[in-house]
Amino acid sequence: MSTFKSTYHSKTYRDFKALDERAYRDMVRFYEDREDDIKGLEFQEFFELLFTYLDALFEIGSYRKHLLLVDYVIECSINNNIKFLEGKDVFYHLLFRKAASLYNTLSYNKADYILRELIRINPEKEEVSQFLKKCLRKMNPAIIRHSRAASILMFFAAAIIICLEVLFVRPFMADWITPVELSRNLIFGLGCFILLFGSLVHRWQIDREVNAFVKATMERKEAHHPHQSN
Repeated sequence: MSTFKSTYHSKTYRDFKALDERAYRDMVRFYEDREDDIKGLEFQEFFELLFTYLDALFEIGSYRKHLLLVDYVIECSINNNIKFLEGKDVFYHLLFRKAASLYNTLSYNKADYILRELIRINPEKEEVSQFLKKCLRKMNPAIIRHSRAASILMFFAAAIIICLEVLFVRPFMADWITPVELSRNLIFGLGCFILLFGSLVHRWQIDREVNAFVKATMERKEAHHPHQSN
């Protein structure tokens, strides 16, 4: 089945659906307090409440709880051929939010894997490629580590020069004030430039990598299904 159709719903279902659609904490509390009753419902009602409960967990930031349950919900949707629910593509919605929960629990490599799988399924989803870029920016590659280390070294050197300037140059070596100020400003500026340059290069590399991945995926899909591009 791809959609749910029913003319009668149980009291438990009606009570749950009577909650405000944005009362996520109330939904979580209701589901967890009456989980045994919900498990006893007909599958149609059970799955819909489970799906809504899972979304509510995500919305309130219970990402670890969300991750403990999301694979089971994905399995249920596949086994019962549930493709759409509440206007949502169930498989895509669940996988995308699983990637988001992994991202929010700092599991960037796992989020990266799922997002690339979603791109392989549908490379035209702009939000997925943008999220993948965001994820990759958090993975702290060598260029970011090196640029940060270099900029910190420059800032530390500038701080030392400031100390020397205040303690020795200004009181005792007035002729050196201008060259020391210039060197201090140049070193500090160099540190800022290195930090900014590393960040920009990192962003450019990620944009290029993700865009190339999306393009290659599109080309493979078109090669396998040429009629779809006509």
